[in-house]
Amino acid sequence: QVQLVESGGGLVQAGGSLRLSCAASGRTFSFYAMGWFRQAPGKERMFVAGISWSGGSTSYADSVKGRFTISRDNAKKTMYLDMNSLKPEDTAVYYCAARRDLRVGLRFSEYDYWGQGTQVTVSS
Repeated sequence: QVQLVESGGGLVQAGGSLRLSCAASGRTFSFYAMGWFRQAPGKERMFVAGISWSGGSTSYADSVKGRFTISRDNAKKTMYLDMNSLKPEDTAVYYCAARRDLRVGLRFSEYDYWGQGTQVTVSS
């Protein structure tokens, strides 16, 4: 079992930056691939970025490539999402997720555990 808690959301102006963190509990954090998803009002939850168990493999949605960076620190049981050059269309609730697999997952259905989410609002 894994419990996930996101932090770091907030209000930022367009062009600004934020760093999201996802703290995990449980002894086997390093055996889980992790991911970030986001959900805007009235829309489906969408994949943002994913990272393999070791951090050696990452994947990004086209809309965030070159602006967002996913990383993890297995010793601290924490995953991060560094978001730069933020745009109003990045406004959403951001969720971290874990899957019982070593490989990056790209789909909502591939993840087994979810955090409660953290709000990111980008003003124009």
